Amino acid sequence: MAFQILENLEMEMTCPICLKLLTEPLSLGCGHRLCKACITVDNQEAAVGSGKESSCPVCGVRYPLGNLWANRHLADIVEKFRDAKLTTGIGKKRDFCALHGEKLQLFCEEDRKVICWLCECSGEHPGHHTLLMEKVAKECQEKLQAALRRLRKEQQEAEKLQADIREDRISWKYQIQTERQRIQTEFDQLRRILDNEEQRELQRLEEEEKKTLDHLAQAEDELVQQSQVVKELISDLELRSQWSAVELLQDMSGIMKWSEIWTLKKPKTPSKKLKSVFHAPDLSRMLWMFRELKDVQGYWVDFTLNPVNLNLNLVLSEDHRQVRPVPIWPFKCYNYGILGSQYFSSEKHYWEIDISNKTAWILGVYCRKRSKKFGVSQSTTHSNNYSRYRPRYGYWVIGLQKKFEYYAFDETSTFDPKILTLSVAIPLHRVGIFLNFEAGTVSFFNITNHGSLIYTFCKCSYSWPVYPYFNPWNCPAPLTLCPPSS
Repeated sequence: MAFQILENLEMEMTCPICLKLLTEPLSLGCGHRLCKACITVDNQEAAVGSGKESSCPVCGVRYPLGNLWANRHLADIVEKFRDAKLTTGIGKKRDFCALHGEKLQLFCEEDRKVICWLCECSGEHPGHHTLLMEKVAKECQEKLQAALRRLRKEQQEAEKLQADIREDRISWKYQIQTERQRIQTEFDQLRRILDNEEQRELQRLEEEEKKTLDHLAQAEDELVQQSQVVKELISDLELRSQWSAVELLQDMSGIMKWSEIWTLKKPKTPSKKLKSVFHAPDLSRMLWMFRELKDVQGYWVDFTLNPVNLNLNLVLSEDHRQVRPVPIWPFKCYNYGILGSQYFSSEKHYWEIDISNKTAWILGVYCRKRSKKFGVSQSTTHSNNYSRYRPRYGYWVIGLQKKFEYYAFDETSTFDPKILTLSVAIPLHRVGIFLNFEAGTVSFFNITNHGSLIYTFCKCSYSWPVYPYFNPWNCPAPLTLCPPSS
């Protein structure tokens, strides 16, 4: 029993790092004790970090580097215990083999046991590989220290990641709150605009009502006056009809002539229909188009115009994002086409073109073989030039001619292309093009009019890579590639 108590006491005086009796023990805030040499190494590693802290190897509680103090009383007890062990031999029992009484100096790697030299020679560990116990213990200590260092670094990394996540959470909360306030502000502004439009329409209707009712009241007054005149005239004529022939012939006043020529003057009355009837805009459709355009703009791809095989009648800007035509005398050329620098063969792609101030252009996509040259071709008539803008020749395009005439060049069974006249509510200043390989479509959007759909080519089949196609035509204004509008 006394031996067990001494063993427990020795465990309490053992450093958890070096597993030896404490030397110059230092106490931590959590109550555990370590050797001064062991804790100094730990503090030096912790000082390298940003927090200037370390943690207890027993319980993991963090403590600042300055929160350490020398435990003199414990140091005296440990020193007395060490002297008692040397004097009485306490503690030596476990250092000797229980079977042979020899000192334990070897370690059997196969059985993972500490043995004496007689254990090795007795045949209890035949063919086993043995090492000196001190060497194995040193290696174990080194592995233990390395594991402690690694775990402490992992703990520091975990704490850093925890702090980063907390910062991310705060940042996301701030962004969400800011976006929520912005959405509420913008919708409040829309409500104010709708309220103002409602008041304006109601005011216009009230003005029309007042003006119409005033005209009707004036017309009614005029009819009342004429009705009074007619009554007086009828009364006078009824009185004269009772006269004798002599009295009637002797009083030939103007009343007779006036009664013959008097006619009713019909007043001007306003139309029975309102001058203008208010029609509320289809906000649901506008919002739907807005959301669809936002989804489409997520596939925006950045590219430039291709200067390879550039036609002589075209001039590119230095950044290859703008093209404009120039006249070439004495040749009359109708092919002003140029391709994008990037081709597509899958997925979804979107780009926008600024066509402000242009009176003619053609935009879309072109499918061609990579080896085919895209150079200048001359033509004598516009009809022949238009005939090639059709899907069977690899063109899915729309265009503008004569400043106000918008067309889509679709496919027909005849030689002439099917030129569809497009109805555009607001003149185009910026066009968005969405190429969808999955659906086999090419869609054109009027960015000027909240991203409303202009036209869509359906069931498109591409046997070769597809290039963005741009044709500034003979209008001197430039055609410019630009990022998506906000």
